[in-house]
Amino acid sequence: MDHFVWNVDPVMVSIFGLKIHWYGVLFALAITAGFQVMKSVYEREDKPVESLDSLLMYAVVGIIVGARLFHVVFYDPGYYWANPGQIVAVWNGGLASHGGGLGVILAVYFYTKRYKINFMWLLDRLAIATALFGFFVRTGNFFNSEILGTQSNLPWAVIFERVDMIPRHPVMLYEGFSYLAIFVLLFALYRKTDIGKYKGLLLGWFLVLVMTVRFLLEFIKVHQADYSTDMVLNTGQLLSIPFIIVGIILVIKGQKARRLARESQS
Repeated sequence: MDHFVWNVDPVMVSIFGLKIHWYGVLFALAITAGFQVMKSVYEREDKPVESLDSLLMYAVVGIIVGARLFHVVFYDPGYYWANPGQIVAVWNGGLASHGGGLGVILAVYFYTKRYKINFMWLLDRLAIATALFGFFVRTGNFFNSEILGTQSNLPWAVIFERVDMIPRHPVMLYEGFSYLAIFVLLFALYRKTDIGKYKGLLLGWFLVLVMTVRFLLEFIKVHQADYSTDMVLNTGQLLSIPFIIVGIILVIKGQKARRLARESQS
């Protein structure tokens, strides 16, 4: 069976020695798209749109620092211990979504303190933008030929020629388009229902859906961490479980508040 061969250079263009990577461009698009989503939210709910520039700065720093540190510590500590100068080379890929999530939560906390905005209100709405952000980042992983899937003979399997000639699940695309679908769902729920009134409900569904997708797709991903454990689950799955548990708790609490509110109105 003939399979699609992917051999795109991760460098989109090189100008006078300055290299612009596809991953960097898609990361910038992710930030831009997320900013536009949050702008529409702030305008809809009469929040100070001028403070979005600060939110963008806080969020980007939180995502990059958190995601990079998690990747370094949990996925490839041996490599970065031997090559500490590569820790800052985020343009080469290597951002762990779990760390990015924790990093942005911490950054948003400081932002809300400064601008007197409810912390959970903002996390709920940022969850929508973050799902879209994830779509662009995983597309960037595809251009980098990284986060590879296991061998597959399915018709849509991809040969990442820059790595080897083995047809594989394009698992980063599975993940990316799953995040895009989650974004569409959450944004529709936010615009068409009252889900946004109940603190933690949007964030809870985001955590449950995104981390469940992540957990399941790990079964067809090539082992990413440079160490192994004796457990059946890998590092990505172990890191996903606490997020899923927190998401379930938030959904239960939010749905209970929603039910009580409806009962009081009837």
